[in-house]
Amino acid sequence: MGLGTLLMNKPVIILGAGGHSAVLIDILRKQQRPIIALVAPKVSSSAIFENFQIFQNENDILKYSPEDIGLVNGVGSLPGSNLRHDLFTNFSNKGYQFETIIDESAIISPYAILMQGVQVMAGVVIQTGSQVGENTIVNTGAIIDHDCQVGSSNHIAPGSVLSGNVITNANVHIGTGAQIIQSIQIEKNAIIGAGTTITKNVFESEIIFPARNYVKKGRL
Repeated sequence: MGLGTLLMNKPVIILGAGGHSAVLIDILRKQQRPIIALVAPKVSSSAIFENFQIFQNENDILKYSPEDIGLVNGVGSLPGSNLRHDLFTNFSNKGYQFETIIDESAIISPYAILMQGVQVMAGVVIQTGSQVGENTIVNTGAIIDHDCQVGSSNHIAPGSVLSGNVITNANVHIGTGAQIIQSIQIEKNAIIGAGTTITKNVFESEIIFPARNYVKKGRL
C-alpha cells in the first residue's frame, strides 16, 4: 500500500486542540503512539485533552529536530479557511514531516496511494487505483471509489461519496453527505455544500448548494 510518509517509530506533536484534534488523539492512543504535546493558544474542555503538555506558540515546535518527531495536523478543515493548509506548508518548508493517520476500521485498497499527512477516519473506504493528496482529511464514513484523484488539502466530509474516476484539485471542500457521480472534475477552491449531488464539472472557486437552494439563484 502506498501510504506516503509513515513515521510510526517517532513521537508526535499535534497542532490544534479542538474537535478534529480530539478524534486524532483517540486514534493515536488506540495505536499506542507517543504524543509529546499539543500546540494551541486555547484548549477545549474535553477530557481527552487532560494531562497533555500544551505549547501555546507554534514556534515551540522548533525546539525539536525534524528528524526526531512527526507532526499531526489537528486543525479541522472549514470552507474558506486556509489555516490548516498554511500550517502544513509552513512546517513542511522547515523540513518537518506530517504523519499519515489511518483509523484501524478504515478499508483501504493495497492499490490506493495516500500522500503525506493524509488523515483517514473511522469507517472510510478507499478503493483501488485512487490517490489522496497531501494534508487531506477523509472524514468519518466517506467513500472514495476506484481511480479517483483527490487533490491536496481537501476535506472529504463525513458520509460523502466520490464515485469512480472523480478528480478534485487543491483545497476542495466536499460537504457532509454530498455525492459526486463518476468522472466528474472539481477545480481548486470549490465548495460542495452538504447533501449536494454533483452531476457536472465544477469550476474553480465555485460554491454549489443542494438543488433546492441553488435553483432559486438560477444556477440550473
